[in-house]
Amino acid sequence: MVVNQVGGLMEDMFARRIVETGRLPLFCFFVAFMVTFVLTRVNVRLIRADVRWWFKNVKTGDLHIHHVVFGVVLMLLGGVGGFAIPDVYSGLNIAAAVVFGMGAALVLDEFALILHLRDVYWTEEGRASVDAVFIAAALTGMLLLGARPVGWSDADVLAVRGTQLLIATIVYIVWMMLNLGAAVVALLKGKIWTGLIGLFIPVLLYVGAVRLARPGSPWARWRYRPGSRKYRRAVRHEERVRRPLIRGKIWVQEVIAGRHDLIPLDRLQRHRTRDDDQEKTGSGTRLR
Repeated sequence: MVVNQVGGLMEDMFARRIVETGRLPLFCFFVAFMVTFVLTRVNVRLIRADVRWWFKNVKTGDLHIHHVVFGVVLMLLGGVGGFAIPDVYSGLNIAAAVVFGMGAALVLDEFALILHLRDVYWTEEGRASVDAVFIAAALTGMLLLGARPVGWSDADVLAVRGTQLLIATIVYIVWMMLNLGAAVVALLKGKIWTGLIGLFIPVLLYVGAVRLARPGSPWARWRYRPGSRKYRRAVRHEERVRRPLIRGKIWVQEVIAGRHDLIPLDRLQRHRTRDDDQEKTGSGTRLR
C-alpha cells in the first residue's frame, strides 16, 4: 500500500515537473548521458584490467579508435535529428535526445584527449574529462529542476506593456549583463564550479567575484604581485581550504571513474630516452 502511494506520488511529480513543463527530452538526454558515462567507465576499467573475457580496444591495424569518435558520430546524428524531426513526432524527438546524450557522454569522457591532443586518459591530465562530465551533469540537473541561467525569465518582461515594458526590458538586460560579468570574474579567479553553478544561482557569482582568486588563476597572475599580502592570503587559503576539498573531489572521481595516476606516454618516452642516453654516456666513459 505504501509502495503504491509512493509510486503514485513520484509518477504525479514526474508528470508535473518533467512532462507538463516540456522537459521530457532533456530528462531523456540526462539519463542517457549518465548511463552511457557509467557504462563507458566500467568498460574502460575492465579493458585496463585486461580481463580475459571482456572486450578489447577498437583498433584498425595499429590505429586505436577512441570512443570520442563514436561520440561525435552519435552527437551529429542526434543533433541533426533533433532539428530535422517535426515537433509533432515527440517519440522521435525523445529518441534524438537519447542519441545525443549518449554521444555527449562519449565525447566528454575523452575531453582531456581533445584538450591536450594526446592520449592522457589514465593520467593526471585525464581528470579533466571527469570534471567536464561532472559539470555537464550538474548544469543539466539544474535545468531539469527549473533553474534558468543568469536570471533569464521571459515572464517578467512579458507581464508588462508600454513604457513599463521598455523599463523592464532595460532593467532585465542590465541585470543579465551584471550576472555575466560576475561570472567572467569568478571564472578568471579560478572558481570554475562557482562560476558555472552561479549562472543558475546568481548570488554565488558575486560571492566568487569578490573573494580572493586562486594563486594559479589568470586574475592572480594579473593582479597579485608575488610576495604581496593578497598573494600570501590566496596561497594560505588554497592550502587550508581548497586542497582538502580537491582531495575529496579526487577521491569521489576515483571511486566512480578509476585512478588517474599514470605517467603520460610522451613523458615516459622522454625518461626512457634520457636514461638510455645516460647509460650510453656512462658506457663510453668506462670504455675510455
